[in-house]
Amino acid sequence: MTDTLRILHLSDTHLYGDGRLHYGIVDTLAGLDRVLARAGSLAEVDVVVASGDLSDDGTAASYRRLKATLDPWAEQRGARVVYAMGNHDLADGFQEVLGAPETVTEIRGFRVVTVDTSVPGAGYGRVSDAQLERLREVLSQPAEHGTVVALHHPPVPPSTVLFEPLRLVDPEPLLDVCSAGDVRLILAGHFHHGLVTEAGPGGIPVVVAPAVAKPRPTCRGRLRASGPCAARASPGCGSPPTDRRAPSW
Repeated sequence: MTDTLRILHLSDTHLYGDGRLHYGIVDTLAGLDRVLARAGSLAEVDVVVASGDLSDDGTAASYRRLKATLDPWAEQRGARVVYAMGNHDLADGFQEVLGAPETVTEIRGFRVVTVDTSVPGAGYGRVSDAQLERLREVLSQPAEHGTVVALHHPPVPPSTVLFEPLRLVDPEPLLDVCSAGDVRLILAGHFHHGLVTEAGPGGIPVVVAPAVAKPRPTCRGRLRASGPCAARASPGCGSPPTDRRAPSW
């Protein structure tokens, strides 16, 4: 069993069931195809994590488009796919096609846990007491190589005031639960730009993926059983240097 988990982290695909353009301008399905074509150069991928806002209209058809694109790409490489809910996603369509909004996936001795931070009808995110208890119970038994938590709303302050009303409300209890367990990495989206930082009492690495619905958002990383997380952004994807510092703007 390898001690490294190779992750392709995607977020904010914003697909439509009828193929319409995002804001009447961006062909988001074509954008996803370009990202996967670029990521095809990666030597190995163990898991594709799609961290929310997968659909823009919440239709089952939009999730079928996503699944028909991501699943074969991953299957060709022997990789798993993990889907998380975002604020644009709708539970009925998501669950019909992609399954439960909160899952636990074991991969090569690592564990990937999704947390649904979406609030129906709202842009901000929240994690309920019941969800925290579920996560606490999952983490009560450590995974061999540790746990990756995937969610949509980052548990860190936004780097622009535009996202302040759309942030994750009261992230501290979530970070406390993660820090008390074996969480090695938190993956998120929502901000539409790349960010690598850390959060919580234990300084857990947090990686926010740029939006697939924007130009060239290819990000990748690897998590070792021991030592720090090594997250990388491909050249030209618009992400900040991955030295765990938040951007200054």
